[in-house]
Parts: sequence; structure tokens; C-alpha cells
Amino acid sequence: MLNFIAKRFVMLILTLVVVSVLAFLIPYVGDGDPVRIILRSRMADEVTDPAMIAALTRELGLDRPLSEQYLGWLWRVLQGDFGLSFTTRTPVDVMFLHALGVSLLLALGALAVAFLLAIPLGTAAAVKRGRAFDHATSFFTQALVAIPEYWIAPILILVFAIYLGVLPSAGWHDWSSMILPVIVLSLRPLAYFTQVARASMIDVLNAPYMMAARARGLGVSASLLAHGLRNAMLPIMTLFSLWLTSLLGGSIVVEAIFAAPGMGWLLYDAVLNNDVPLIQGSIVVIVALAVIINTLTDIVYVMLNPAVKLMS
Repeated sequence: MLNFIAKRFVMLILTLVVVSVLAFLIPYVGDGDPVRIILRSRMADEVTDPAMIAALTRELGLDRPLSEQYLGWLWRVLQGDFGLSFTTRTPVDVMFLHALGVSLLLALGALAVAFLLAIPLGTAAAVKRGRAFDHATSFFTQALVAIPEYWIAPILILVFAIYLGVLPSAGWHDWSSMILPVIVLSLRPLAYFTQVARASMIDVLNAPYMMAARARGLGVSASLLAHGLRNAMLPIMTLFSLWLTSLLGGSIVVEAIFAAPGMGWLLYDAVLNNDVPLIQGSIVVIVALAVIINTLTDIVYVMLNPAVKLMS
């Protein structure tokens, strides 16, 4: 077990090093001159004054070897210093803290809703396999996968914000601002969680230990609660972590529609404004969270299911 954990953490560190190198090289993509990128972000006109370019190059330390620049940048990043935003002149880490908090609330809220609904739906569909409820559940989940967020979100705004007036249509004010974006973000995970829960429960119901439990006189519900749920939850847990990392940086459309200032919208705005420190920091933070969450998920998966063979 310790060998498995050590290997996972070595892979985590190597992945983060590679990501940090790619993020550092972002200013050199395109015209390959980060000084001109910075000057363009600060001034409306193209700056061609060699003296100004040379002065800024020395000020930022860009006249040093690339490897030395990277090590200095990496050391600052490890201390939580991602520099200042080109557009707002605000420390990037301050912008992250607020945006990451918003995205975490939305992602965890959406996944909690999806999880709490998917387990009973998937279990019931597995128990009633081939019957009307099973077919209705399959149709429902396929519909949720097919419906895009940019279509369902305006409909919810029209119904609950404009016609009924019970929820805010946009903005980030209090807990009620979370409800509509959480509902929209939960629909696709709900569909996948339900399908995986159904498939897992079907396998569990046909497992020998479930047959033995039924032979001892336990009913279907008691057998599932006592023996089945733990094994059926393992693939759902893995899917949960994948969706969490996806929603943290990939909910740009929903955040834009509901004016939620999360990580997805922050990264989108940074790309539009060519805000290099914000782009670099966003990529490092989002990928680091994804890798850390997936690594911890692998470790917990093995701890919950010792039968899984560890890779040597």
C-alpha cells in the first residue's frame, strides 16, 4: 500500500512539473516576446520604442537565461505568488481565492445533488431492470445528456426568475444565487451517475455474495444496504472525482450565463484580455487540483477495495 501511495505521489509531482514548464512558456508562444505582450496589455497602441522595451526587459529579468527565469518563477509560484494581473493590477492569487471559492461551491453543490438523486434512481432501475421504470430512467438520463446547458439555463431563468420571481436570474449575492447554476450543472453528472449506478447495481445483484445473502433470508433492500452499496459506490466515486475536476474549470458557459465569477469565467476573461499571469496561474491551479483530486481518489479507491491489485 505504501509503495502504491509513493508511486502515485511521484507521478503527481512529475505531472505538476511538466504543467509548470508549459504554463511558464505561454508568454513565448506566438510572437515569442513576452515584453511586447505586456506592453500591449498596458497600452492601446503598439510600442516600438527600443529603450522602453529594453528597460522593461531588464525590470522583469527577461534578459536572464530561460532556465533561470523558470526557476525564479517556479519559486514564486510555490510561495503562492503568481504576479499581478496585466489588466487589473491585482495580485493573481487574490483573484484565485474568490473565483475558486465560487467554483467549488457550484461544483460540490451540483455533484451533491446529482449523487443524492442518482443512487436511488440507479438502484431502483437495476432492481426493476427491463420494466417500465427502468426504460423511463434510461430515457430520462439520455435526455439529460443531450440537453445543452446553454438551452436549459435560459429556460430556468425565464420560469423561476422572471415568471415566478422566486430566484435571482444572475449575479453572486447570497445562497439563492447558487440554486439555478447548481441545478444546471448537476444535470449531466446526474445522467452519468445514474447510468453507472444502475450498471454497478446490476453487477452487484448478480454477485455470489448477494446470492448468499438472499439465501440467508435477507430481502433485496436489506442485502443492498448490508453488502451491495459499498461495492457499487466505487465506480461512482471515481466518476465523482472526474466530474469535480471538470466542473472546476469547465463550467464557463454556465458561469457566464448566471454571471457567477468562478474559475472558468476567470480563465475565459484572462484569455480574452491576453492576461498572461492570470492564464498561467489559472492553468497551474486547475491542473494541480485535478491531479491532486485524482491521486487521492485512486488511494481511497484502493483503501475501500483491497481486492484491487496494486500495480508494481
